[in-house]
Amino acid sequence: MPDNLNKSDVILEVKDLKMRFGKLEVLRGVNTTVRRGEVIVVIGASGAGKSTFLRCLNRLETPTDGDILFEGESVVHAGRNLNTLRERMGMVFQQFNLFNNLNVLDNITLAPTIVKKADKAKSEEEARALLRRVGLEDKAAAYPAQLSGGQRQRIAIVRALAMHPDVMLFDEPTSALDPEMVGEVLDVMQQLAADGMTMVVVSHEMGFARKVANRILFMEDGVIVEDGPPEQIFEHPKSERLREFLGKVLH
Repeated sequence: MPDNLNKSDVILEVKDLKMRFGKLEVLRGVNTTVRRGEVIVVIGASGAGKSTFLRCLNRLETPTDGDILFEGESVVHAGRNLNTLRERMGMVFQQFNLFNNLNVLDNITLAPTIVKKADKAKSEEEARALLRRVGLEDKAAAYPAQLSGGQRQRIAIVRALAMHPDVMLFDEPTSALDPEMVGEVLDVMQQLAADGMTMVVVSHEMGFARKVANRILFMEDGVIVEDGPPEQIFEHPKSERLREFLGKVLH
């Protein structure tokens, strides 16, 4: 950690994180920190460990070894506090994970009213404000099946935001979308970044990474090979492995 980094600025601290599935070592000692308001994009080839790393941050996967401190508290050893910690981490998945039997408004207000015991009328008012923010106010009564993939993913982002998270995790949020819908989701994410939301994003969208990220982590074989600002990663890659990767993905 740099000397000038105030400890209170760090929202996530990952220490020697390891993950094994049987004999397969997916994470082999990941170390990094995330500061408040930072947008970190994790890049790398399929199988590099990116999604497993992200899923360990909110304990959707339980690491084999190492620790993750979220606002100073261990996620790995959280015990009963795990659900409380998870409430402060929004997660947006590749496949939206909306409840198909609930309309958009109910999808958004379900967690705040049940988990946080929020007032239903207040939650609905807030949900409508969030929908307005992503240009989908007119879809409050619609069901997920009636929406495009891009609209569903924007609803998934709103649903996560309704819990007032301190950090948002995105696991390849555009990879299941048709190309013409990718932009509308990335625009919402870019707006969140501009508003100061702390974000960790696993993505293949290099244009978004270059434009929006404060830092980019390049992962390969379960470790972070390079970590730096977009200009360094894209213009001055230090490792042969990153140069090869960029050669394949930047056309």
